[in-house]
Amino acid sequence: MQIAVVGSGAIGGLFGSFLHKSGEDVTFVDINAEHVVEMQSSGLTVTRQSGDEVLKVKAVTNIEEAGTPDLILFAVKSYDNEQAARDCLKIVGQDTIVLTVQNGVGNIEAIETVLGRNRILAGTTAFGCTVLGPGRIKPSETGSISIGELDGTTTPRLQKVVDTFIKAGVEMHVSQGVDSLIWTKLLVNVGINALAAITMLTNGQLLEYEETESLQAAVVEEGAAVAKAKGITFMVDDILEHVRGVSRSTYDNKASMRQDIERGAKTEVLAINGAIVAEGKRLGIPTPVNETLTKLVKTIEKRGKI
Repeated sequence: MQIAVVGSGAIGGLFGSFLHKSGEDVTFVDINAEHVVEMQSSGLTVTRQSGDEVLKVKAVTNIEEAGTPDLILFAVKSYDNEQAARDCLKIVGQDTIVLTVQNGVGNIEAIETVLGRNRILAGTTAFGCTVLGPGRIKPSETGSISIGELDGTTTPRLQKVVDTFIKAGVEMHVSQGVDSLIWTKLLVNVGINALAAITMLTNGQLLEYEETESLQAAVVEEGAAVAKAKGITFMVDDILEHVRGVSRSTYDNKASMRQDIERGAKTEVLAINGAIVAEGKRLGIPTPVNETLTKLVKTIEKRGKI
């Protein structure tokens, strides 16, 4: 399968590495020239507990060098969706599939506006990954990917993508309820990311302080109220306990939003806690804690690198 990874940072780099190692024709595309040059000259370095693995990969800044792929792994930050989708117009073929497992909500809508809804597969991932520097990533030791068609059907193209990842050694799950999948993951991000970005605590440490544990419960409860009003059900029985369980199981992880703040980069808070605020306003549901955290993260963003 010919695959273009559009946005080759943490998750894009990790998924691309799996597929590259399994023999797929993978091109890593990224606008970060330093990152791409490092991959071109020295390879993509994947740091694990067992040591470093260096992969000789094809990496480009010019998306047109990716050819016409069978699959685009759409892994840019949410605020870059529109521009990245327009760039993808240069390479999509009649049967090109676009897969997004991005954090937050609104990603599908942004992509479909440019590329069309019929191309999109969507889902979530339980993998975590940190960018250590140009051409260097450090993934979690375990994880999985869950994806599905937007209409809940099981199609040959969905199965082809699932089989391709399984061949690469990835634990895969097929979902008939993409909205439930995405909103369950959204609430995990709502409960962890902004708090970690503000406090600089690890995921697990958020549960060790009465104040952050209480704030986590509050933002998750607000998010659950919004989801209920939208008619969305979660993939778990107790969403707050699920968020706490993820915090515990990823105890030492630095949340992606904390990583962004540490780099002085723009965050995805508007697609996560900010999305709860926006939907709450639309539905008449108060979300004061999410609004406060969103404003605090945006203030820290504007202040710049810590």
